[in-house]
Amino acid sequence: MRLELGHIYIKDIQFAAESKIEDGILYVSEEAARAVALEDEKIKSVSFDIAKPGESVRITPVKDVIEPRVKVEGRGGIFPGVIAKVDTVGDGKTYALKGMAVVTAGKIVGFQEGIIDMTGPGADYTPFSQTLNLVMVCEPVDGIKPHDYEAAVRFAGFRVATYIGELARDLTPDETKVYETCTIKEGMEKYPDLPRVAYVQMLQSQGLLHDTYVYGVDAKKIVPTIMSPTEVMDGAIVSGNCVSACDKNPTYVHLNNPVVEDMFEQHGKTINFVAHIITNENVYLADKQRSSDWTAKLCKMLDLDGAIVSQEGFGNPDTDLIMNCKKIEAEGVKTVIITDEYAGRDGKSQSLADADPAADAVVTGGNANQVIILPKLDKVIGTLDYVTKIAGASEETLREDGSLEVELQVLTGATNETGFNKLSAR
Repeated sequence: MRLELGHIYIKDIQFAAESKIEDGILYVSEEAARAVALEDEKIKSVSFDIAKPGESVRITPVKDVIEPRVKVEGRGGIFPGVIAKVDTVGDGKTYALKGMAVVTAGKIVGFQEGIIDMTGPGADYTPFSQTLNLVMVCEPVDGIKPHDYEAAVRFAGFRVATYIGELARDLTPDETKVYETCTIKEGMEKYPDLPRVAYVQMLQSQGLLHDTYVYGVDAKKIVPTIMSPTEVMDGAIVSGNCVSACDKNPTYVHLNNPVVEDMFEQHGKTINFVAHIITNENVYLADKQRSSDWTAKLCKMLDLDGAIVSQEGFGNPDTDLIMNCKKIEAEGVKTVIITDEYAGRDGKSQSLADADPAADAVVTGGNANQVIILPKLDKVIGTLDYVTKIAGASEETLREDGSLEVELQVLTGATNETGFNKLSAR
């Protein structure tokens, strides 16, 4: 597949009577955006706000972060199976609005939502402190079931992001990048001396409110399969889960997966980027066995030399991660795993819930239990009502001076396991 991805850089967001993009400024009609969000009768009301880098603003509870895109040429549309029809995507021409995001927020139904601080020490840990954020805070109708409310808010975010993306359809991109993959035979003929490498992406799918959608299908219902890595750039994988904010993959991360980006950068130079394999994370042992067996089988069938495996979440999925690693290595395929750590506030606890000698090449996104003090900020978009309940917080989180004592867990993207974060080792 060959995808041309046009970047349109957004320098500012402003509310206006008419939605449009002019000279790099996104003008948004609140009335029009609200009408798009309220197409689902499960949402009672929605309010919009804008958060810009450096402002004394805290957004919470954050559910998803989405980059607006529009399919200009080629099959299908953005977010296939969710917004667009289920045509296979990943080729043709797509435009992305860079430097901004649509952020969905609202009442919490579980405990694993997050915080985005636009300034201060918290901003140093979340990548979304650097984006211009159009925030939509959704209120559900009375009596709605939690999982129905969650799905309604997520899908409202996709509709609004699609509406915003459409504003760019007739624009000229500021920059265009081309991503192209070969067939298996073409790749072997074109790069006979380069190691054959694939990306194995584990998708969060542990249970209710732990949802990731692939072409609109809940990942709990899939078996491991092969995709073109350009498909994710058109929104073939989207987030719908409530796992810890620090290491869940918002839809923005799926669209801009840095593992995919880096492997494309090395494709034809140091590696032959053969395929993007997706698998799920399961609760029951038999399901874990099935998915890890299939993942290893696909790696063998593709005759790989190496595989990079990324996890989403922690704890129970650590077992899926190690089973994948162990079985892929047993097929003679060298494996690197990307995870993060829950090593305790003192850093002395066991980092992963599972381990194996085969997992001897590990990249970490950092220790999610690290404690941080977030100062009181001037403005909150959303509500602090749930700030003591989210994962990484406690009853002592909200201090008398209005500051928050929390773990990095609460910050959206802080220890992201695709590397879409701001931490590094020295």
